Amino acid sequence: MISPNASSSIGRHYTDAGDPQVPVDAAVVIPTVLRPILRRAVQSVFNQDLKGRIQILIGVDAAASNDHGLDTLLADRPSNISVTTLMLPYSTSVRHGGVHQATDGGALRTMLSFMANSRYVAYLDDDNEWRADHLSKLLPVLKGKVWAYSRRMLVHEQTGEELGEDRWDSVGVDRGRFASTGGFVDPNCLIIDKIRAARALGRWSETSTGRPDMTADRNFFFAIRQAPHGEVREATVLYTVRPTNILLRFMAEGQEF
Repeated sequence: MISPNASSSIGRHYTDAGDPQVPVDAAVVIPTVLRPILRRAVQSVFNQDLKGRIQILIGVDAAASNDHGLDTLLADRPSNISVTTLMLPYSTSVRHGGVHQATDGGALRTMLSFMANSRYVAYLDDDNEWRADHLSKLLPVLKGKVWAYSRRMLVHEQTGEELGEDRWDSVGVDRGRFASTGGFVDPNCLIIDKIRAARALGRWSETSTGRPDMTADRNFFFAIRQAPHGEVREATVLYTVRPTNILLRFMAEGQEF
């Protein structure tokens, strides 16, 4: 008998036109707290021009609202896109009382990467978007390699204006402002072969400092940076920045590293 106080996770799969067991061409992992801006991120995946099947995996960490509206949002998905959602009754991040140090989603990126029904996994945060050719340009340069990446366009959070390409932070191995520590690529710009990168996937739930913070992205990148990789030298990611972001100062000053 189930206790009247029992809680359960909510997991659903919204199918595409294909066989659910057959691996798809690419998967997209989106950790979120269900902010309204999630709609724009998901729509940018719906708009992808990739001629193949795509699976979106949405993991919810401490939902900001019970009125998530996912059914309505996902009802208009294209016939080549399936969506798998996971909403646990607890957070996996120490930020909300969980056990994993990554404060930007806990273990969600790790779990959803393994859940993906594709060996090729890309990552998108709920406050960013992709251009329509993001996946179609990344997949060819990933072939035979462990990971690949594209560049990102900085977008003003309040106005939506495209401000210019990031030339300082998410620019690759041993480049840019973080060259002395190995460089950096933002998760929104990454796609990986998760079979070849399997040993590194746990890094998404750990931080580079060993303390609760938002450095899991650097921790994961450090684990894969020396592996064979491909590059798309175009800004296919629309990356939202606040007016206080230091990159805007670098841009205004013409700063170079």
